Amino acid sequence: MAWLLTDRATRLSRLTRMFATIVGIESLPYGGVDIACAGDEILGGAIWMPPGRWQPGLLEKIRAAPGHWRAVATAEIRAARMGHALSRSHPKEPHWYLKSIGIDPSSQGRGAAGLLLRSRLERCDQNEQPAYLEASKPEGVPLYERFGFRRTGYVGMPAGAPALTKMWRSPGA
Repeated sequence: MAWLLTDRATRLSRLTRMFATIVGIESLPYGGVDIACAGDEILGGAIWMPPGRWQPGLLEKIRAAPGHWRAVATAEIRAARMGHALSRSHPKEPHWYLKSIGIDPSSQGRGAAGLLLRSRLERCDQNEQPAYLEASKPEGVPLYERFGFRRTGYVGMPAGAPALTKMWRSPGA
């Protein structure tokens, strides 16, 4: 996201708006938001898009447009190029898509990412559904591999953008 939203001073507010839009309009209505907690403390969360809905439908796009526009204002060209690259490389087979996962920095190393992954992947296995993600950090790839994901290539990102590793998980992996 630092490549997309280059202004450090506004990045947090823009990301907050972006994720509020993604969660509230594009994912939550389809049961794709998981939260890891310890008591009353939120450790992290994962945004999953269900099979056949990895991109929002027309109604969701219309409702989400103002939030996304305000989030990426001044970065529209980079956002469009990134979206086009992701669309071109996305698998056609129905699957659960891990759009984003994040753990509060103070909670990292406590198993929250594993809990979030295990929860959704167990349901994928029960329903014999595959899962897909794009790993944005090379150091995250081994974590996903421990959960049965395998590398399938790289997204053809625009010049200067970080490499994204495409990863696929078959049911029961």
